[in-house]
This record gives sequence, C-alpha cells and structure tokens, in this order.
Amino acid sequence: MPDAGSAPSLYPSRPRILVEGRDEAALPEQLQSLLVEETTAGLYRCEMTFSNWGNKDGSLGYLYFDRRTLDFGKKIRVEMGAGDGRGPIFEGRITGLEGRFVGNRPPELLVLAEDRLQDLRMTRRTRTFENASDADVIRQVAQAHSLAADVNVSGPTHRVIAQVNQSDLALARERAQAAGAELWIEGDTLKARPRTGRGAGSLSLTYGQGLHELAVSADLAHQSTGFTVSGWDVSSKQGVHPEATASVVQGELNGGTSGSDILRQAFGARKQQVVHDLPVNEDEARALAEAHFARAARRFVLGNGVAEGDARLRVGAELELKQVGPLFEGKYTVTRVRHTFDLGNGFRTLFSVERPALGRAA
Repeated sequence: MPDAGSAPSLYPSRPRILVEGRDEAALPEQLQSLLVEETTAGLYRCEMTFSNWGNKDGSLGYLYFDRRTLDFGKKIRVEMGAGDGRGPIFEGRITGLEGRFVGNRPPELLVLAEDRLQDLRMTRRTRTFENASDADVIRQVAQAHSLAADVNVSGPTHRVIAQVNQSDLALARERAQAAGAELWIEGDTLKARPRTGRGAGSLSLTYGQGLHELAVSADLAHQSTGFTVSGWDVSSKQGVHPEATASVVQGELNGGTSGSDILRQAFGARKQQVVHDLPVNEDEARALAEAHFARAARRFVLGNGVAEGDARLRVGAELELKQVGPLFEGKYTVTRVRHTFDLGNGFRTLFSVERPALGRAA
C-alpha cells in the first residue's frame, strides 16, 4: 500500500495551472493561496488568490482585469505535489472573479471555479419519471447535460419519482443516496457507485511522518442497533416494515467492533424507525432501511487530519492510519479532502475519514 504524504524533503510546492489546456507559467508565480475541496456530496470547488498588480505591457497596472487569461467559463486544471504524490487535484470551469483591496497589500484577484456538476446545480426542473429505477434517473440526468454515465447502482423500479422545483444535482444526489451510493464527476463522466466500488485507490499515512495532525473519535450518540422503514405495499395492500442491522456493514469492519455492537453491549438495544419516506413496496423499504443504517454506522468513528500535500488523497480512497494506537489504527474511507497552498505552509492536504468499527483494545 503506497504511503501518502511521502514527498521529498524539498520540492517546489507551487502548482501547475492550465487554462483552456495551456500551461500558464506566470500564474503560479502570482499565486498567494489556493483551496480545492472535495466531499462525498460531489461538486468539487476551487479558490485561487493571485497578486493582481505588476509590470504589464511595459507599465505598472492590473495583471488580470483584462479577462484575457482568467475569464468566466474558461476551463482550468490544477496539478500539485511531488514524486508519486503529484497529480491533478482539480478540473473545472471558472464561475466567479472577485477583486480584493486589503491594507498595504497589492491588489488581488480571487478566482472561483467548480467542476461540471455546476451544470446540474444550475438547472432546476419540475417533472416525473414513471417505472424508473434510481440508476435510470441518474442516467437520464447525465444525458440531458451531454455527460457520459458510469452508473453501478442497484435497487427497485419505482412507480413514480417526482422532481418538484429541484435542481438536477439535488435529484441525482437524492436518488444515489436512496440507493446507498455516492455521486461525483470525473472529466465528462457522471459517476454513481456504492462507496465500496468507487475505486479511488488505497493509501497509508503514518503519524509523525506524512501525517502531521489527527483528531479521531468514536461516538455512540447517533448509532443504532437497527433501522426500520415503514411503508405500504400498493400491490398487496398491506404494510411493510423491513429492518436493517449491522450486517449491512459487516464487510467494512476489518476485524473491529461495530458501533451497533458496542451500543448494544453498553446500553442495550436502540432501534430507530424512519417514517418520512414513502416506499410503495418491500424492496423500496428495504433499500431505504439499509441506506439509512449504513450512513449512520459509517459515522461511528470520525477523524480529521493534516498531511503533507498529496494528490492521491481523494474522496473514496481507502486510507490506513498508522502509529495512532490500537483503537484507531487501521483502514478508513476518506470523505472530505481540502488541498491547500499558501506562502507560509506550502502544499498541505486536510482530510476527513470515517469507519463503522473501533479497533480491539490492547
């Protein structure tokens, strides 16, 4: 398993920035700070602050207010890191420009960008889908935005799915979540897959080496020993009440003890019933119950850390944490990444992780 954060002791931490496919060598030299954020909700965002004053065309003036280099809608790609940890951390389009005039500093330009899920976020509709699965709906959303679709989502066929004054992004997220899957985009492909099928790679981080800081906790406050979703089967005209238990995440425990089992041992059974969903058959109700249980169970152990900058740290990656004690060592899923650059710290990667099990006490 490759070790993340294993950059050379000295390396150029400024990124490579391409605009419309062209390497803009001057931009990294003017870069003051950068933030790229990625979460399980999809829609990566990027913020870059550039010094906006200097010698241009033989005289002093604003460098980027002519909009020739940085302009709305332009494609932008950012690559960072060193050695095996170098790679792309963002690819999207410019959506905002902000002039900044602060104190004694030269004028600055803040550039905002989002990935192609921005198209879905800015399209709002009211419509219905009849006799469609969640995968069918996500594929139709992708097609409407000229995106390829890589959808591996299981689940029942719904009689009717309604989109009521809702963005295409909110609809696609909702259907992915109902099926226990996650939604994101790579290039021009809309992807929806279960967490265990994201294929974002496996990495390790060792405290005191590539891992600089970590705070990690196990909390029973939102755990349960079972989730029941109640509904009404229209065909058989009877109620349905399937229950999901810890077996839903059994394959993710890696030898640890689930929050559900610890809760039962410490406090007894604690079951929850979901009543705000409206499944119309047993299959729909069971899929919803399992999705609710898995979402809560995976948040039993939560961690936030700071590592040496590494482009391989991505949402969905399996991250093994080392030298952090027997309760918290082991494999986690990365759920949030913030790649940052500034003149004081260079390239750093902030991340969040979660898992459904606590390690065995030593």
